[in-house]
Amino acid sequence: MELKNNYKYALLVPTSMGVRITPANGQPVHCSDTFKMQATSAETNVASIASYLGLPVKVLTTFVKGSPIAQFIKCNLKGRNMDFEGPEIEQGDPWGYRHQFNIADSGIGSRGPRVQNDRAGEVGRTLNVKDFDLDRIFGVEGVQVVHLSGLIGALSPETSNFCLQIARAAKKYGTKIAFDLNYRASFWKGRENELHDIFSEIASVSDILVGNEEDFQLCLGIDGPEAGGEGLAAKIDSFKEMISRVKKAFPNASVFATTLRQVISVNEHLWGAIMLEGQNWHVVEPRPINVLDRIGGGDGFVGGLLYGILRGWEPEKWVQFGWASGALATTFLTDYAQPADEDMVWSIWQGNARVKR
Repeated sequence: MELKNNYKYALLVPTSMGVRITPANGQPVHCSDTFKMQATSAETNVASIASYLGLPVKVLTTFVKGSPIAQFIKCNLKGRNMDFEGPEIEQGDPWGYRHQFNIADSGIGSRGPRVQNDRAGEVGRTLNVKDFDLDRIFGVEGVQVVHLSGLIGALSPETSNFCLQIARAAKKYGTKIAFDLNYRASFWKGRENELHDIFSEIASVSDILVGNEEDFQLCLGIDGPEAGGEGLAAKIDSFKEMISRVKKAFPNASVFATTLRQVISVNEHLWGAIMLEGQNWHVVEPRPINVLDRIGGGDGFVGGLLYGILRGWEPEKWVQFGWASGALATTFLTDYAQPADEDMVWSIWQGNARVKR
């Protein structure tokens, strides 16, 4: 995949920032009185792989003016080596705008995770193309890859149009587009036809498409994997058939990817991945990984995949680094991986957990 060379940013992500609060010591929310707070969003989870490994990253978002939560988020983004840009929106009255809250029980052993999304008054729903100079961002500053998420694409009519205009501007200026479909039924309720058309247009100009069987079926109307056959090989073959249908429907894209996950317990998963690059299949058959907190594993996969592409590696390494970055993310209490260097990620791929002195 050929990337433009004249750029200020390797990766650009539009997002709605919020905070996650998690009980200490793996406890359930309802019986806890001590919580850890972190800044979070799926899209910055993705971008963290590149930013921690030294590539320039920019975040397009919006903030509540004068909010201590907004300040907390800004400090976090700076700590992750990310530039950010976006308007400051007045909170209004006490029932006005705020940053979203995710209240998450990570689960442990046989007790599964539970996540409560509290998005009332979410300031990120106001993301509007009029607040950003896309000609400057893409035409003057320059961006190698823009990563769009279906979470932002479906958050509100304003954010849907925002993502669509970003995709059009990226296409105009030769920026590659990565689109992770990320279907959420509650976001699509009552907007199915509208969002199908918007997602289909974005997918039609995308270079990299990521999603699971539900994403491709419900966002784009692609038939899912066919039932029948048992075992891992049969499942992988059915996913390949689905991805082939996606490729036929959206021929502009040259990279298609999905992850494979089987949950043994909260703390042990089988983790794999499939990628189609051009006409070449790359498969990581699921293998066991130990999980501290599963939230952000899929985002880590996308982040590692994009990092490999941005570094210009051979395609086989894209999916390997993506798989290992996703596995790495599940060993962090933050939603995002914080790799110290590439070797930390490659050691996971190699299965080398020996002490490094």
